[in-house]
Amino acid sequence: MKIILAGAGAFGQKHLDAIRAIGGIEVDSLVGRELAPTIEVAKRYGIAHAGTSLTEALARPGVTAAILATPTQLHAAQALECLQAGKHVQVEIPLADSWADAEAVARAQRETGLVCMVGHTRRFNPSHQWIHGRIAAGELCIQQMDVQTYFFRRTNTNALGQPRSWTDHLLWHHAAHTVDLFAYQTRSPITLAHAIQGPIHRQLGIAMDMSIQLKTAAGSICTLSLSFNNDGPLGTFFRYICDNG
Repeated sequence: MKIILAGAGAFGQKHLDAIRAIGGIEVDSLVGRELAPTIEVAKRYGIAHAGTSLTEALARPGVTAAILATPTQLHAAQALECLQAGKHVQVEIPLADSWADAEAVARAQRETGLVCMVGHTRRFNPSHQWIHGRIAAGELCIQQMDVQTYFFRRTNTNALGQPRSWTDHLLWHHAAHTVDLFAYQTRSPITLAHAIQGPIHRQLGIAMDMSIQLKTAAGSICTLSLSFNNDGPLGTFFRYICDNG
């Protein structure tokens, strides 16, 4: 495959590392907000072309797909541009910051028939796949998923310690992973959802704590706790409570 990648920040570089490990993929162009740091990352990963225009990168010959690791507010418009240019696209989370924009992207995907995948890839983790195999075989049926997602984050910086041009969010950037995984593992539509958030941080303008409950048509429930105030252990922890284990 010949692809382009938009977003030269921390997560864009994670994609580039993964692409190296997969093999057989040529990154034809790297697109960034500022030219100088984008060129620097492109040189480090051996990418011949770097620029600041997604439109220009999509028009390069032989490109079949794009990865978008750009700020949240750009996702929907850029995903639409990729689909309209006839390219498959992988969009980092969240797909959009409004329901209308998310629906517009979903509609464009149906109309073009191209792949448009959002980065909720937790379902592909080997541990979750092992559980999924047992569920598919009829050995287990989920009664409850109990999930904790904990970080300690008081400043708006990325994984490289650099300032972000967007604000991380417990619901759009973290809870959605578990919502997707819960729907995938239970194989039943989510019919009930409750969510409450804690106090809003003065500087960041977001809730630092959140609690979410979900229920499927089949009766399985999910209890999800999230926090940017928790100083360890950090990460996401899963407890699968099933009828038979």
